[in-house]
Amino acid sequence: MNQDWILQTKESRRIFANATWVPLRSSFNDEKGHARVTEVGYVSEFFGCGSVAFPPEHREIAERLSWSDIGSGHSARPYAYEDGHYSSIDQYQYNDKEAIGVELVFEHHQPVVGGTLWILNPDLVVALHLIKEGNTWVRPEENFVVVAREVLDEKGNHRLIEIKREFLIDYLAARNLSLRLSYYRQRVENVEALEGSEYANLENRQEQRDGGRFELLIRSLKDVYGGSWASFRVWRTDVDADEDAPVMGPESDNNTASESSKGHWSGYEGVRIEGEFWRDEWIDHQGRSVRVRGDADQTLPQFIVETDGTRMASADLDDEDIGRWLWFRSSVVSDLLSHRGISLEWYTAETGGIRSTSGHVTHFGINSSDLITVYACDVARLAAWEQHIWAAHNVVPDGKVSNELLEAQVRARPASTHAVEGMLFESMRMLEAGFRQEFSISLFTHDIDDAAVMQQVSRFASKDQASLLRVAKELVRVFSDRLNVRELRKLSSHAEKEKLGSNKLLQDVLAKKVGAEKARNIFGAIAGAYDMRVGDAHPTGSKIGDAIKVAGIDESSSFMRQGEQLICNFGRSVWSIGKLLFGQSKS
Repeated sequence: MNQDWILQTKESRRIFANATWVPLRSSFNDEKGHARVTEVGYVSEFFGCGSVAFPPEHREIAERLSWSDIGSGHSARPYAYEDGHYSSIDQYQYNDKEAIGVELVFEHHQPVVGGTLWILNPDLVVALHLIKEGNTWVRPEENFVVVAREVLDEKGNHRLIEIKREFLIDYLAARNLSLRLSYYRQRVENVEALEGSEYANLENRQEQRDGGRFELLIRSLKDVYGGSWASFRVWRTDVDADEDAPVMGPESDNNTASESSKGHWSGYEGVRIEGEFWRDEWIDHQGRSVRVRGDADQTLPQFIVETDGTRMASADLDDEDIGRWLWFRSSVVSDLLSHRGISLEWYTAETGGIRSTSGHVTHFGINSSDLITVYACDVARLAAWEQHIWAAHNVVPDGKVSNELLEAQVRARPASTHAVEGMLFESMRMLEAGFRQEFSISLFTHDIDDAAVMQQVSRFASKDQASLLRVAKELVRVFSDRLNVRELRKLSSHAEKEKLGSNKLLQDVLAKKVGAEKARNIFGAIAGAYDMRVGDAHPTGSKIGDAIKVAGIDESSSFMRQGEQLICNFGRSVWSIGKLLFGQSKS
């Protein structure tokens, strides 16, 4: 180590009032190496912190509270008085029955099973809508951002609970509280001798520094751990161990005996260099609580609302009577779906909804220019972080508002069309049911979650040729790769059925009923998608263009529309198989 390390020059300049993370409670000792605390070579660093939140009316008293009052040595526990008064665990008491502050971390001692748990104040957890995942608390409504976290040692004992200041001050503002921190950092190194070490020119010192107090102690290990010791033992002599129920009488000189001993601890060679720093600090709120109290958010974006690029603030669009729509690139859907907890659902062929973690469903439509159109108010009411994603894809109006969206939102007459994504999965379910009823077999080897898989099998996933090929790969994965080859071989009469793959086996089952040529035509889109899947794995060595044509895709269309065509044609093939095998209705 070095002088800067022991003097804590960098650490004392850093304050938590402008840090990202604020410790609510800490008691962490980091011992480096294998030397014992009494031996040369021992190096350690301890950081302890305690905190209590105080309302303005008790700030003057709180200013006098320091390490011994609210540091890591103090613990938040409930207490029941004999007169019936009860102090709950969240109350910080200055004197008995005088609650002046709020505890944000509780201690739960567990003497029977052993250990002590630290518990983040449930009021804070619920107010910020947090859920715990592992050693972190996350806020699902804001993209599952980590708000608070804990650190445990190898034995499972708590060493730290800290919270992001952004969320802490939101909570403090809602309750009109300020958080007082009191923390202590100690660094120790045992060296063989002061001379010749990194600390040769240092001397004991005490100083006020950076709003705190620093002390440097240089002592011999002998002075710290050596010295004289004495012990004194007293015992009773009037107890007969052979009695069944012995009883001791009053203690006196006649029934007691004693002995004493003394000695000297020695053998501690070396010098202990110890740097200590104490500081008390306030974390004040800024008077605004967007999350807990629902104050207006001043960081919301603006959106383009006119063909000349005119923008309006989100706050001005958050009104059902504004009567405006916004235009976005279709890439906004994929961007949103890349965030945990957000999902896509379809209503008609050209309209759907983005279900967000905040609980809102944003109804959208696809217009003639392949742009996403959304009623402005629906975007303006979303969480701030979601609005910023939408704003990043916002464009000048082009191609009018989606006709099917207008049909639903203005004329109250939703279109009777269906999204190709939904029809694909419905066709697979119908085909599966037909095989179960007609042949008493399971067409697929395992089930899938249609809603979850539909997030990948989507026209929006097709943004370029590479991603179009990945959509084909997903289609093969959810259909061809799941086909029950073993059962299909039992139904096939092909001479080389043991060598056929899943698609060819199903095609042969269909050929038995409609003929080989017609079955091959029906399977065209499926075969094309399969060859495109191979192209995704080997893009330079495959005939991707031919496969795209076989799949029935018009390459002059946008990639989003090519993805839609791929899914549509694949789904139509699946439906046609069921229609020809089992006479399933077109509906």
